[in-house]
Amino acid sequence: MKDQGPSTRKRTGGRRVRPRKKKRHQLGRDPTETTVDEPRLRTVDARGGTAKTRALSTNVAQVADGGETTEATVEDVVENPANPNYVRRNIVTKGAVVETSAGRARVTSRPGQTGQVNAVLVEE
Repeated sequence: MKDQGPSTRKRTGGRRVRPRKKKRHQLGRDPTETTVDEPRLRTVDARGGTAKTRALSTNVAQVADGGETTEATVEDVVENPANPNYVRRNIVTKGAVVETSAGRARVTSRPGQTGQVNAVLVEE
């Protein structure tokens, strides 16, 4: 995760007072909670004149199995170490284990940043 400024604590554990409010370029955005549904993408402006493609929802994943990569359909989120509530809400983040038509796979990409789901099959 990108650093959002210096720590609010000193080495000793004491509070550090923020010298000013955050500037506009230091503000973060709300997380894109990518759900399992029909693909919906949104393009947002990023720093340096570039653009990011955010996946608001997707049900397609590129699943790697050894040296071969196939396109699979995402059916369900089985496990998500980022947040246990994301499993109930079917939210896909990096590290989430999803049930696909090719089998269970762990997500290796960041769908809210890249707009696509890349995954690797998990041995059960």
